[in-house]
Order: sequence, then C-alpha cells, then structure tokens
Amino acid sequence: MNYHWNWRIFFDPAPSGTGTYLDMLLAGLLLTIETALCAWIIALAFGSVVGVLRTLPSKTAASVGFVWVEFFRNMPLLVQLFIWFFVLPELLPRTWGLWLKQMPHAPFYTAAIGIGLFMSARVAEQTRAGVNSLPRGQKLAATALGLTTAQTYRYVLLPMAFRIIMPPLTSEFLSTIKNTSVAITIGLIELTAQARAMQEFSFQVFEAFTAATVLYLLVNIVVVTAMRFLERAIAVPGYITGK
Repeated sequence: MNYHWNWRIFFDPAPSGTGTYLDMLLAGLLLTIETALCAWIIALAFGSVVGVLRTLPSKTAASVGFVWVEFFRNMPLLVQLFIWFFVLPELLPRTWGLWLKQMPHAPFYTAAIGIGLFMSARVAEQTRAGVNSLPRGQKLAATALGLTTAQTYRYVLLPMAFRIIMPPLTSEFLSTIKNTSVAITIGLIELTAQARAMQEFSFQVFEAFTAATVLYLLVNIVVVTAMRFLERAIAVPGYITGK
C-alpha cells in the first residue's frame, strides 16, 4: 500500500479547533521552549551550588554534593518524572496529595522541576570540573587578599570556571531541550506530543514528525549560535582561546 504524501496538511484546520496543524506544532514548540528554559534555570541554580559543594574542603559538603549527583544522575529521567507526578502525591499527607493532583498545569511544573533537577547533576559535575581546572594560585591569591570562601568563589573562581565550561554547558542546555520530549508520558502537550496528535488526527505520520524534527533543529541551531557569540564575548584574552 502506497503512502500518500500531503505537505499541505499543515494548513488544514486541526480537529482540536485551535487553528491549523501548523498552529498546533508551534504551540507545542512554545511550550517546549518554556519548559526547557524553566528547567535550565533550576538546573543551573542547583547545579552550581552542588558543584561548589563538591569542591569545598569540608567532607560533609562534599558528601552532600556527591549524594545529590549520584541520586539524580543514575536514575533514568522517565522514572524520576513518574516518581514526582504519580508517586509523590501518594506519599504526602492526603490534603497535600490532593492539592498536587488538582493543581493547574501540573504536568508543566512537574516536567520543569523534574528535568531541572535531573540536569542539575550534570551541571554540578561541569561546575566541579571547571573549578578544579583553575590554577591553585588563584584561590591562594584570593585568600591572601582577605577574601572569605564565599567571596573567593563569587568573585574569583566561579567567573573563570563558567567561562571554561561554557561549551559543555551549551551541550547540557541542548540536552535539556530534547529531554522535554519525555514529558509526553505525564501529559505535557509539548512539541513531540503535538506531532503525535497531528499524526493520529491526519494519519500523515511522516509529515508530522518531519516538521517536529525541523523545529527541534532550528531551535538547537539558534541556541548553539547564541552560545558561540556568548563564549566569544566573555572569553578572557590570553587565558581562553576564542574561536
């Protein structure tokens, strides 16, 4: 049986009544971007703190950072999303559990937080590697100037470390965008879910997922291009080689 190609399907009205099939995909893309940005903010915030903990001389701080990284890094993202969305409400007191189940836009919040915490473990390892790659003399010089440990990290170590790890952080951000597709399993109607809905409504499976692929590629190209400009802008002359 031959497949009937129909690239004009994107301009046909969608059964959902929200416009055309193209409008459906663009709405999913917007939700994908919103989820990825929220998740990345969480990942960057928690990952930076945990990464710093892993570089402190305190064994307690290092152990806390180690447990955080191993917990979130070694458990599949799909399992983590299921735990936050399906299991957590059952473990909490009944009123709290009902509130979580009835919360508006619960799939969005769960996906953003779940993906953010999952990616925070990877950001933490990047941060730790960046701090440990710095010459020991920078920390000693900051101590000699009378800076506290917090000031040393804030004004000396972290600004340099983030310049070094900017390329791998770009890769982690791209992974965050792609990981949003897993949230379809908890009911988030992002780009992959909209492509699947389009396929089920129109039976044009190749057109639907080709369009989704192109949209993902376009977003990733924009991110990579923007991050390259950022890398050049924050490069330290004579210390980090700009490309």
